[in-house]
Amino acid sequence: MNNSLHNTLKSLRLSGMLETLEVRLQEAAGNSLTHAEFLELILQDEMLVRKHRQIQRGIKAAGFRELKTLEEFDWQFNTSIKRSRIFDMATCRFISEGVDVLLLGPPGVGKSHLCQAIGYQAVKAGMAVRYRSIFDVARDFLHEDAFACQDKVMNRYLKPELLIIDDMGIKHLPKRCGEYLLEIIMRRYENKSTMMTSNRPLEDWGKLIGDVPSATAILDRFLHHAEIINITGRSYRLKDRAEHGACEKRAGHEG
Repeated sequence: MNNSLHNTLKSLRLSGMLETLEVRLQEAAGNSLTHAEFLELILQDEMLVRKHRQIQRGIKAAGFRELKTLEEFDWQFNTSIKRSRIFDMATCRFISEGVDVLLLGPPGVGKSHLCQAIGYQAVKAGMAVRYRSIFDVARDFLHEDAFACQDKVMNRYLKPELLIIDDMGIKHLPKRCGEYLLEIIMRRYENKSTMMTSNRPLEDWGKLIGDVPSATAILDRFLHHAEIINITGRSYRLKDRAEHGACEKRAGHEG
């Protein structure tokens, strides 16, 4: 590749073409590709690079606690989870339809893994996603500087096509947090999809939020078009801990 072509591709920010052009030129010569076939190949290279970068930007913007995939999930451990239902959600059709989702179940059964994996699928589909634990929500709105830029903070919750609020029910929320959560749910209602996970039954939400009227209003709107997925079974974390302990015990005997 001559310097002029290299500089031109660089100036046009066609880094995908720049990375593969030498290989594609050899491929075109060796297989007698037509000009149209060669052009299609290098354009595909460029599109792949741009798609990869778009996904990486989406992952960073989403703020996942961990990058999880459905392929990594242990479907055999908790058979109460209907694999077909989760993979149907991974098509992201529910987001296009503005449907909300609630994953209910005891700690450790895979709720956080599943919601982040579905969020990752949404990112790959080109959708804007934001992941926050309920602790993050409290910090975002109750931070001492949050009041001065409250609209900016709220917009971060309203803008994404999919908002994931994880770990609802881990602890009681600070005072006034319920008001902000209610505003988020109300303003996203029938507009954009919200996914929440909770390890506490719905009747406990009033105590968790510390504001029964707000909790009632949140559930009234959130559950109106929501798909509820109940997950039962054992804790993955306890299983892993038991397996780790067994391995250490065997190692001690062998030593």
